Amino acid sequence: MTASDHDGLLAEQLLRLTRRVHRIQKRHLERRDLGITPAQSRLLRTLAHYGSPPRMADLAARLEVVPRAVTTLVDGLEAAGKVRRVPDPANRRVIRIELTDDGRTALRELRAARRSAAEEILAPLTETQRGALGALLDTLVDGAAVEPGGPERPDRPERPDGPERP
Repeated sequence: MTASDHDGLLAEQLLRLTRRVHRIQKRHLERRDLGITPAQSRLLRTLAHYGSPPRMADLAARLEVVPRAVTTLVDGLEAAGKVRRVPDPANRRVIRIELTDDGRTALRELRAARRSAAEEILAPLTETQRGALGALLDTLVDGAAVEPGGPERPDRPERPDGPERP
């Protein structure tokens, strides 16, 4: 097997694992019956990491989506009482997005669902294997932290020694 064949196999394994992770997380979210889509979940996690409420354009840039996509997500979350639009105190024409108490509660539930999904996914691994996997994934994520021509990627997964990042 050539290096190129081996890399292709690894890429396919990573894609299959990603799809499995998404399926399992979705199942764990559905069990909690939060009525939040995976995209809305990502927006809530991202929103939680701002010191002050961000603008929708800030969220769009951070999530690497078009602003219209953020508007749609915010509309749904606002209708569900998870976020609210607030005027910027320095410029009343600017609207910022902040979490509500219901949004913070949903975020705690989302984190619990992600943890239980992670436990299911990682169950076959020993603690040593989990540590090795974490180190390898950190290497891959850090290597992709700045993509050529792209913005810096602040979205990092939750680590045992720090807060969850979107």
